[in-house]
Amino acid sequence: MGRYFTTQRHEDLRQRVRDFAEREVRPRIEDMETQRVVAHQLSRLIARQGLIGATIDTAYGGMGAGHLAKTIIIEEVSRVSGAMGAMVQASQLGTAKIIHFGDQQQRQTWLPRIAAGDCLPTIAVTEPESGGHVLGMASTAVRDGDDYILNGRKVFVGNSHVGDLHGVVVRTGPGSRGLSAFLVEAHRPGFSLAEHQPAMGLHGFSFGELRFDNCRVPAANLLGREGQGLEVAYSSSILYGRPNLTAVSLGIHQAILEETTAFCIERERYGKPLGELGNIKLKLGRIQSRLMTARLAAYHAVHLLDSGLPCDAELMNAKLLNHEYAIESANDAMEIHAAAGLFTNRPIERYLRDAQHIYAPAGTSDVQLLRLGELALGASKGQWSERLADLVRTVPTEHRQEEQLATAGHPV
Repeated sequence: MGRYFTTQRHEDLRQRVRDFAEREVRPRIEDMETQRVVAHQLSRLIARQGLIGATIDTAYGGMGAGHLAKTIIIEEVSRVSGAMGAMVQASQLGTAKIIHFGDQQQRQTWLPRIAAGDCLPTIAVTEPESGGHVLGMASTAVRDGDDYILNGRKVFVGNSHVGDLHGVVVRTGPGSRGLSAFLVEAHRPGFSLAEHQPAMGLHGFSFGELRFDNCRVPAANLLGREGQGLEVAYSSSILYGRPNLTAVSLGIHQAILEETTAFCIERERYGKPLGELGNIKLKLGRIQSRLMTARLAAYHAVHLLDSGLPCDAELMNAKLLNHEYAIESANDAMEIHAAAGLFTNRPIERYLRDAQHIYAPAGTSDVQLLRLGELALGASKGQWSERLADLVRTVPTEHRQEEQLATAGHPV
């Protein structure tokens, strides 16, 4: 595997996560695929390895290792199981809101628990009617003395059914400054979950519906200031969602290459390995080329993010390329496998199904292209990564990350 912006410490972390995923996650995949229910116990086991705390400062018990380290963690879990890679990325996405907008009390209360794997957080923005149009949301929070009362629904919430702490963006007033974010514990009266609905892929992961029926939360659970909900939603999506989903695609893509290469070596045609046929070798070459380009785009974007540099375009491009390329490579792999790829005794059909799930979250491919088109035309409305650069720079410097990666004693 080529080195793209990584150090030996990053590669050591990769190996530790890979060993854990092979040992603890892979043996459970068959059950997850067969039962198609939420993998509660495995989600907790993964969280207890400290993997959710990649960007949480060491002062709160986290790794403090930055976004590139986070990308590698998600990538390596996704290489074995896209579902559990999605679980890890959704948890780290839910962590962002507390790191960047939580007050000292909220950070001290929740970040150590998240880093230790005792709490799985989520971020809940999307609604049934407005979809990804954040300003179109209708769920509300109304102040009532020392509390707020929440009403409404949120859908497609990653980790919905394993989450302990939901970061919920709702409307407290009109317009773009009328959105606010709250921390809602899963045990709150008035909070409930819709029944888990199995989907096309990512079996074992939950991305379902949260319901709020006069759900009362203390005013102390407000994230940031009233009216900062848009910043909470966009910062979580742009600075965490896009690179996190990029990493899930990247891990699945790596698995596609490995599985297809192994198939081409073991399967014979005309008295020699399938991979020696020219047309097959060309398809393998395309998969390899796409994967190299996708990884370079992914690692470059989070390297800029770790450096506190504006990188909205790079994050958009990385999410776009990694999803599109993983799908294209999965289709090539299915053609190489031919009829053999249609059966569940080989994982290639699972990779194709899982990869499809990365299209919509944090902006579809069309959304990324529209924003990149605006950039090309000089019509961009500014960069969220630049607006939040002071928050991003709270991530340790590269030298400090080296020390923290070296000393992080997590049991993976």
